[in-house]
Amino acid sequence: MGRLRRDRLLPLLLLCSLLAADLYFHVWPEVRRRGGLLLLLTGRPLPPSSCPCTSHPSPVPHNVSRPAPSKLRELFLHPLHLGAPQPLPDTEDHLLSGSKAIRSYRRQVSRWNRKQKFYREELNMTYPDIQAAQLNLQANWLRFHQEISHSGLYPRDSLTVPKLLEDISNFNTISADYSPDEKALLGTCDCSQIVKPSGVHLKLVLRFQDFGKAMFKPMRILDFRRVPPVAGRMINITQEILDVASNEDLQSVFFISPANNVCFFAKCLYMCKAEYAVCGNPHLLEGALVAFLPSLKLAPRVSVLNPWIRSYTFTGKEAWEVNPFYCNTLKQHYPYNNSNRLLNIIDMAIFDFLIGNMDRHHYEMFTKFEENGFLIHLDNARGFGKHSQDEISILAPLYQCCMIRKTTLQRLKLLALEDYRLSDVMRESLLQDLLAPILTEPHLLALDRRLQKILDTVKSCIEINGEKQVVIEDSFEEPV
Repeated sequence: MGRLRRDRLLPLLLLCSLLAADLYFHVWPEVRRRGGLLLLLTGRPLPPSSCPCTSHPSPVPHNVSRPAPSKLRELFLHPLHLGAPQPLPDTEDHLLSGSKAIRSYRRQVSRWNRKQKFYREELNMTYPDIQAAQLNLQANWLRFHQEISHSGLYPRDSLTVPKLLEDISNFNTISADYSPDEKALLGTCDCSQIVKPSGVHLKLVLRFQDFGKAMFKPMRILDFRRVPPVAGRMINITQEILDVASNEDLQSVFFISPANNVCFFAKCLYMCKAEYAVCGNPHLLEGALVAFLPSLKLAPRVSVLNPWIRSYTFTGKEAWEVNPFYCNTLKQHYPYNNSNRLLNIIDMAIFDFLIGNMDRHHYEMFTKFEENGFLIHLDNARGFGKHSQDEISILAPLYQCCMIRKTTLQRLKLLALEDYRLSDVMRESLLQDLLAPILTEPHLLALDRRLQKILDTVKSCIEINGEKQVVIEDSFEEPV
């Protein structure tokens, strides 16, 4: 009798173990992604201001009658951020012509539907049962494209961007493929142009149920509206990438690790090894999703070599790295004899110094806006690396040219005040992301430290050259 019970007990224990593993690795991560235990028990999501990662919230003191005011909200209500009322841009001020863009997107939808039909019927490919795509003229990604103007990727008071970030965070994917850069490599890796030997080049393009697209890669606080909207998201790399991928090259780089995790790697000659792969747990992987800009055919962009590009080799130095008067020479040549372009470069350097990005080798501009257009800050993946290191050479455009836009300086000084401290407003802003907390406390405090170094650099320039020469009035409509 005892042996019979033991024989029944072993299968029962095995089934319980399998159930526990399934709950831990599949159900629980999904519950956290969709709003935590509160959603599971009550059907109500967490409030937007709550942090789902906080296990033990601090008790509220009895003598506090109301929550502390939002520094982020107060910052956006400050006159420096509100600015003068912005008139509605005319047709020429918009990046896209409404009717032309709609026709182009409708053609894209038609081509995509024909392509999916070909995969299913002609190639007999197993593919998820997805209905034919339709262009929704009210889709937030389309509104985002229509809002781009010569003053920025979105207006200060945009209601579209928060909705777009919510879509990116929650919409189902209907296809996945390599990015255009990956396809251009053809598996050969031109490391001198696209990939750094120390990096892992892996970018995937995901298409969502509303036909919008985002770039999957494992800041509005300065009013620099030049960075495409980005949201954190937990991706099920099996269901949301592998199962919807029609590219056989992409499918071929997926494998199951010895720990039973689903993994994939960049198909590149020097890194086609499992040890360079990224893996889910066992299927879920954190990543950043960046909203796509309009296609190059619809809105051409020019890529320009950063005049302060770094020397990526040990054999030589760039001119700015050895010549402290490099900026004086640069000012004599087009397009940097235009102070607007140079001030935009300096704004970009300030942004990069704050996030610790040393890899700004190019910048892009929409050709329609010509010289008065803003610089698009793409590819910020190298930011927030070492919180303890402040690479002052990133600020070379600022301390070599000793120029700064007046409005930029005013906003930097504002963020150095207690009521609008940069680390505090950044911390509050990032709590809105599904993967919050995004930055550790040392990274947030590094922002305050770096901000003070920027202000000290400007102060030194003013002491040497005088405020009139250093702080440049916004004599034209500022491109930020």
